[in-house]
Amino acid sequence: MSDQPAVPAWFSRMHSALDVKMGLEVQELTPQRVVGRMPVEGNTQPMGLWHGGASCVLAETLASIGAAAHAYPDRVAFGVDINATHHRSAATGWVTGTATALRLGRTVAMYEIVIVDESDERLCTARVTCHVAAPRAQRADAETPTTDGLSKTFATPTKSVTKS
Repeated sequence: MSDQPAVPAWFSRMHSALDVKMGLEVQELTPQRVVGRMPVEGNTQPMGLWHGGASCVLAETLASIGAAAHAYPDRVAFGVDINATHHRSAATGWVTGTATALRLGRTVAMYEIVIVDESDERLCTARVTCHVAAPRAQRADAETPTTDGLSKTFATPTKSVTKS
């Protein structure tokens, strides 16, 4: 058994209002694997079944947390793409998502997320891609934001695209 906690201490500062609203509980956290769960109750369609959108929230959240762990402490990560296939639904209990890293690169982190019910039946399979970058305040190519909150130039390591 590892001496490391299942969830690192720095994660306690990362909860969002959506995490709280959805009832997210993170049980395991490394850059390679993130496990978390949500209650079905409160996250249902009008018919009382687990909502497919809740699966997407769980999938993107777990992948983003894993990517943040990969980027920590001097970079940030955020989701840029999600694909989810819903196989079945649940009416009660908890659903558990396991995000497994497919790629942990310098600028991209990609995860496969499998969401199951309490009987270990697969409810959803998702793939999430996250962008990994320096925080805006630390980016050498970042410009001062304009009054609308956007930079006039969106720079990448290879080229700059100027907003007209």
